[in-house]
Amino acid sequence: MAFTQWQIVEGDGLVFDEIIYEKKHHETLGGGIARVTIDKADRYNVMAISTVDEMFRAFYDANHDPTIGLIVVTGAGKHFGTGGDVEWEKWGLREAFYNRYPHNRLIRNSRKPVMAVVRGYCLGGHNHMAYCCDFTIAGESAKFGQAGPKVSSPADGFFVPYLTKVVGAKKAREMWMLCRRYPAQQALEMGLVNSVVPDDEIWDEVDRWGEELLEKSPGCLEILKASFDQEMDGYNEMGIISSQYYPDWFDMPEGKEGGAAFTEKRPPEFWRIREREAAARQQLLEAYEAEDAKK
Repeated sequence: MAFTQWQIVEGDGLVFDEIIYEKKHHETLGGGIARVTIDKADRYNVMAISTVDEMFRAFYDANHDPTIGLIVVTGAGKHFGTGGDVEWEKWGLREAFYNRYPHNRLIRNSRKPVMAVVRGYCLGGHNHMAYCCDFTIAGESAKFGQAGPKVSSPADGFFVPYLTKVVGAKKAREMWMLCRRYPAQQALEMGLVNSVVPDDEIWDEVDRWGEELLEKSPGCLEILKASFDQEMDGYNEMGIISSQYYPDWFDMPEGKEGGAAFTEKRPPEFWRIREREAAARQQLLEAYEAEDAKK
């Protein structure tokens, strides 16, 4: 492949702590690829508000660079990522994370095609970010899945029903509700990814796909991407449904239990919480009936 080497992008507003932002160009075709790498390998590349802030700045630059035809999102080290940082979820920052610069909206609002390049774990927020991308290339080590109900982290908004467009309604509900994990080959069969290659060949595969894209009219690709993504506008944004069902979710015992169990490395006790709530309601009912009988 006739690509230059990756070069770190520097400039005003382009100094980062949690991501690596690079570009390279095709020596024959002239167009280029931008790469955004979440650089938190020691913590499985978990995302926080600060991470998405940095991604926003990199995406803004790539989308306004007329020489870039593809944006790649990946993770440092062995894993793509395991979703949001449980620590900020525990402190009630989840809503701010999703509503400030939602990472999936970076994909949706991008003028340029976006490709997820996945090795290792691709769970939670990283998984739905990957399937919202235009393309997903997976290494053989990749494992995909959701974890929200396992850690009492509710999710709603466009990226939940959008999965039905990717893998079908039954498989989408299975993935979100049962929190199973799917290896790379099964993900390919489901339509969750476009290609699976050995991990050490993954960047050669990215170059092949990148070169094919750069051969095409970039303006036409931008129009096609916007056309495909337009259907997402019909879905609710994050938080609208959950705020109607459980407006105080993260102050409720069940809302706190998942994150606490994860941090303490123990199975969550969701149903014991429900049993205690049922017992408390029964006691209240009995007290009411006893008081009513005295009248």
